[in-house]
Amino acid sequence: MTFEDWIFALHLLSAATLVGSLVMSWIVVVSLLSVHTPGETIALSRVAMVGTVTTVVGLIGAIAFGIWLAILRDAFHVWDGWVIAAIVLWVIAAAALWRSFVEYAKPVETARALIAAGETAPSAELTASNRASTGLLLRVLASAAIVLIVIDMLWKPGA
Repeated sequence: MTFEDWIFALHLLSAATLVGSLVMSWIVVVSLLSVHTPGETIALSRVAMVGTVTTVVGLIGAIAFGIWLAILRDAFHVWDGWVIAAIVLWVIAAAALWRSFVEYAKPVETARALIAAGETAPSAELTASNRASTGLLLRVLASAAIVLIVIDMLWKPGA
């Protein structure tokens, strides 16, 4: 295997990590819709933390190894249209995911405040926070951008 092959393998591994962590985060997001107690919210936040870390690793690895690969391969250039499209989509996905992480931290803060106040029963405020649409819409945007990146990487329009 050449050095270029290793970079390509790491790029694919990072992309697979990103897609896998995105699937995991969707499981958490959907699960949050039926959560009503602070304890359940905190438990899901622990699972979400694993998804968040692996998402960040996947995002950083995919873009870093992808750009590195575009520089190494003679057939591709960083200024190729499909590479620029992937980078723009990556920025959109990264920004939407970062913002969704912030939105999904709000129910955890509410749950911790409720637990600190000694309230462990179901809470209407917490249920509403878990079902807020802003984080969900941001996650949909990020997921769509990542699907478009995968399509762009497979099709390579203009290459």
